[in-house]
Amino acid sequence: MDARPPSKIPVDLIEVEASRRRPRTDLVVTEEPLEIRLAAGRERRTVAITMRTPGADFELAAGFLLGEGVVSSRDAIARIAYCADAGVDAIQRYNVVQVTLHADRLPPLESLERHFYTTSACGVCGRASLDAVRARGLRAPAGEIALGAEVLCALPGRLRQAQGLFEATGGLHAAAVFDAQGALLAVREDVGRHNALDKLIGWALLEGRLPLDAHVVMVSGRASFELVQKALVAGVPIFCAVSAPSSLAVALARESGMTLVGFLRGERFNVYAAPDRIRTASTPAPAPA
Repeated sequence: MDARPPSKIPVDLIEVEASRRRPRTDLVVTEEPLEIRLAAGRERRTVAITMRTPGADFELAAGFLLGEGVVSSRDAIARIAYCADAGVDAIQRYNVVQVTLHADRLPPLESLERHFYTTSACGVCGRASLDAVRARGLRAPAGEIALGAEVLCALPGRLRQAQGLFEATGGLHAAAVFDAQGALLAVREDVGRHNALDKLIGWALLEGRLPLDAHVVMVSGRASFELVQKALVAGVPIFCAVSAPSSLAVALARESGMTLVGFLRGERFNVYAAPDRIRTASTPAPAPA
């Protein structure tokens, strides 16, 4: 019997409507801890514990490590597996993922100390600094992609249709990647918005699809600094959000040359950075002399 925790569970509740109450059962999204361990040679260390929705755990670990600069390519990873330690019960075994590197020893991990425990609400917090991104030497997206406004406006509907867990529970964030024609290539859901994007980027890493320089990434919530940073690491040229961006997200997108779209709903959206990748029916009026 598979002891992996499910992505959703039934709960009994009391529904109240028009001052009348009735018992019923509903599905809620599962939230469980995931411990990410890193191993190289004879060294092993826990680098993060995050609250997540079970599923795509290997992708989550790979995407997290890529976003933090611990690995830079699929070739750096020798193996990803669930915990095999003796004495660990069957359920908890699937809440621990170990990533083994092709190396004799672990790389410097001081920058990961702040991640020892992260919640699904805040995700990976603490590095809201453009200086930290500059220090990593991340390159600007190299893609020549350009999208028509009509293609962009179709993305939220396609994302929503692909959100199976959200349809069942109403309680998840999502991140998706589309090609230049607006075709959906992959979608990942999680109770944490950072986790959803880590899973998506981890999928691209493990499938050998990085950099995503001819693609569009869209998230179901807002565009935070850290989400834009993760997308930048993956080489994403166009990043879209259903909701608002933060000031640091806008600053990072403008400095890096990433196209940043917010409030993508219906037939309208705002472009906060690098608008040249978005084709529209009209061109801006010339600036007054």
